[in-house]
Amino acid sequence: MDPKQTQSSPERVSCDEDAWNHVERLPCTLSVEIPIPAFTVGKLLALVPGVILDSRCDEGSHVPVLANDQMIGWGEFDVVDEILAIRLTELS
Repeated sequence: MDPKQTQSSPERVSCDEDAWNHVERLPCTLSVEIPIPAFTVGKLLALVPGVILDSRCDEGSHVPVLANDQMIGWGEFDVVDEILAIRLTELS
């Protein structure tokens, strides 16, 4: 099943850019969710620095991108100048 089909996407609202001027400098947290199958509370309690978790995500797999815990789109991991990055592939 395509992970994009499991998430409902909010309707896009068009509005005047000037209406956003008073909030555009507010900080927000951008995060990426990586699914770790069969992860349990026991495995969580056993975590130590250096542990490698198998995400079972293939290279180029789409992962959800969130802003303040709200899904805003999809991305895929990429390496840019030896730095792991996320490339946005779709905005919801």
